[in-house]
Amino acid sequence: MLHIEKLHLDADRRVIIVSDIHGSKELFKRLLEKVAYTTEDYLFIDGDLCEKGPNSLETVRYVQELERASDRVFTTQGNCDILFQHVFEGNEGIQNYMANQPHSILHEMLHHHQKRMEDFSTLEELGEFYRKHFSSELDWLGSRPVAYETDAFIIVHAGIENRPDWENTSKQSALAMPSFYEQGHQADKPVIVGHWPAVNYTADKISSNNPIIDMDKRIVTMDGGNQIKRDGQLNAVIYENDRFSFTYVDNLYSQAVVEQTHKDTTGCTGTVTYPNYEFKFLQEDSYFTLCENKNLGVKQWVKNEYLNHSGRETRSKSDVSSTFLSVKEGDVISIINADCDGYVLIKNKQGQVGWIPKACI
Repeated sequence: MLHIEKLHLDADRRVIIVSDIHGSKELFKRLLEKVAYTTEDYLFIDGDLCEKGPNSLETVRYVQELERASDRVFTTQGNCDILFQHVFEGNEGIQNYMANQPHSILHEMLHHHQKRMEDFSTLEELGEFYRKHFSSELDWLGSRPVAYETDAFIIVHAGIENRPDWENTSKQSALAMPSFYEQGHQADKPVIVGHWPAVNYTADKISSNNPIIDMDKRIVTMDGGNQIKRDGQLNAVIYENDRFSFTYVDNLYSQAVVEQTHKDTTGCTGTVTYPNYEFKFLQEDSYFTLCENKNLGVKQWVKNEYLNHSGRETRSKSDVSSTFLSVKEGDVISIINADCDGYVLIKNKQGQVGWIPKACI
């Protein structure tokens, strides 16, 4: 059975939930400032403090400080937080991971003592180093609950299995289940998860890294793609007065003011996300190509610069929005990509990501 802690929360206190910080300590602090967090609030951090971003070790220590400052701060395990266990278990695959992932708490701990992987001849020696110098942080990460259950909701990093006895979900599923929103569950209350970027669910919807709050399915999926998606963001879901809301911060600092109103008349929405990069070519226009996504069976207008054509194969080079947006004169927008012909890829203040004509700015 999973390590689940049951909590009774004061109904008159605000609940703030953050997931997938991924070593972005300063962005996390900006988010706490934006929501005006105080120790009067409940704060849940739903896994993946570590990896992919620049400050995993500092992020872990900062969250430890938050826990020491308030008994209303709670942290779950995420799959990225316990990668160090592969070292202690002698799993040689962790060496390939470290070689290919420069932003890792495992490297940061080495650098802290002017060490490199090459300084250790075996994983056992490497594990001894980590235990000697960082047992406090690693023991804390490994001891976090896998889930919290309150009267109002369940918090778990990736999801629970679709079974009536959800408490018997495997730990692997709880920490690393893909596409939980599409699988559903049988618990009697909303389940709040991170892990799987919410934008991955928008293949035929308006492209956005915002949380999906779906009370019909009793699911809140809130991973904003921070440190993973070029237009990613760090989300906070807020539970107050029996209602969920959200806000976000991101690292998109290039902004512009719309100089010319544009009303989209195409109604085209969607997002191309990994691994769904293979297309059937349908029609090419001056700036975009109409494609059918082979894995998903949906039609998407993909910016020409993002496509590779090789023989009969058409593939996307990366994730990209296939949404067209409307903007009004005076709107402040974030620029994601202004280097393509005819159109600019933007994020608006609502967190929607899509294309507008260059003439607008």
